[in-house]
Amino acid sequence: MNTTTSSEIQKLVSAEEWQLRVDLAACYRLVALHGWSDLVFTHISARVPGPEHHFLINPYGLMFDEITASSLIKVDQDCNKLITSPYPVNPAGFVIHSAVHAARPDIQCVLHTHTRAGIAVSAQKNGVLPISQQSTFVLASLAYHDYEGVAFRDEEKPRLQADMGEANFLMLRNHGLLTVGKTIADAFLSMYTFENACQIQIAAQAGGGELTHVDPRIVEGVGHALKVQTGGLGGAFVWPALIRKLDRVDPSYKQ
Repeated sequence: MNTTTSSEIQKLVSAEEWQLRVDLAACYRLVALHGWSDLVFTHISARVPGPEHHFLINPYGLMFDEITASSLIKVDQDCNKLITSPYPVNPAGFVIHSAVHAARPDIQCVLHTHTRAGIAVSAQKNGVLPISQQSTFVLASLAYHDYEGVAFRDEEKPRLQADMGEANFLMLRNHGLLTVGKTIADAFLSMYTFENACQIQIAAQAGGGELTHVDPRIVEGVGHALKVQTGGLGGAFVWPALIRKLDRVDPSYKQ
């Protein structure tokens, strides 16, 4: 699968970058395990530590359950590959991710999906409704970006950046879901919550009954509630358990 082996990549990168590669590969596998992947057509990116604007992203053409730490592609802000790979980088994926990373130096990871429930809610005029506990976590930091076609034009970047602002959840209208995090674990936990909020909303609407809305005051205080629920650790609280589960299923992501 790779022209450069795991041991060769480890010699070329810092220990910190290698751990980031392992975590990002794990995230890809977890997204596949949860059924959120769209063949090879979505992306998760991570900023490499250091002063350079370097990022890790998936090799375009591999399924998410094939991705390993050594197969991830390292690129600069202009999408130039910095380590040899036989695979390309998806231009549309890089436009979205590079735009978010450029505007948000506070985040390390950007996670984007095309799930059925996510797209279904993104197509609804009112977007995410305050009808579940999960939705309150999303609504506390949610932004929307209108669909402009397949995102391969750099001219869309400023509009996407302006729409997102400081939000941690972004609904791409008629397209899908996007989350960001200070760590890969944070971005994953946010996507887990976002996806569940959308699945619950579609299921509730399918029931046909009148929906009750959560009191807006609860949404305002949800930040404190989330800290209490995770002991102030955010995604780091659940990440070790997710890694243990993944190791039981298939530990090859570490290669």
